[in-house]
Amino acid sequence: MSLNEEGAAGEAPHAPKRRRRGAELEKALLDAAWAELMDSGYEVMTYDAVAERACTSRAVLYRRWPAKRDLALAAAASRLGADIHAPAPDTGSLRGDVVALMHAANDARARIAIQLAARLDGADRDAPTLADLRSRLTESRGSRMRTVLERARDRGEIATADVPPRVRNVAFDLLANEVLVTQSSATDEAVEEIVDEVFLPLVHAVTGPGSRTGAEAGSRQAPRD
Repeated sequence: MSLNEEGAAGEAPHAPKRRRRGAELEKALLDAAWAELMDSGYEVMTYDAVAERACTSRAVLYRRWPAKRDLALAAAASRLGADIHAPAPDTGSLRGDVVALMHAANDARARIAIQLAARLDGADRDAPTLADLRSRLTESRGSRMRTVLERARDRGEIATADVPPRVRNVAFDLLANEVLVTQSSATDEAVEEIVDEVFLPLVHAVTGPGSRTGAEAGSRQAPRD
């Protein structure tokens, strides 16, 4: 059986007549896994139960996610799919773009973190953690941040978009920490503090000044009292 389609052999009794392939199949599998995780919790969740929900076979799941923790993490990450794959914002300034990225991630991250934490409560050592979910999302977040930095370079706000990964990801790492600690969305003030007091100073420190000033680019906030 191909990794991209459901075969006839070994299928569950209730398999759909029309074969699902590629993204359609994967979405159905991850939707079923998330529903089972939310209904039963990680400890009780089984491949059989997920396969039954998805109207497919265990083999289809095992080929993609050989370990249950990988399946659970993929299901959780899929809940954030719309946010992850949305186009990078283009507000006209580096600050505006990063704040927009942070707000787009904020509510979704908090909601998924709270739901996942509740279903992992009391699970064994092999269960995924919220830190695992954060790591899973890092690459996708970094790609959008690179786009934002490249646009800022093209506008002349920074001299180069070549920013070390730790600096590039620091805003999202701090946002994730805020969400994990408070188990709720970060406040608007917290988001702006992360951007203004940590991210932007670090970016400017490693890239050097661009040809435009922060005021010209609209990237600075008025000083707080």
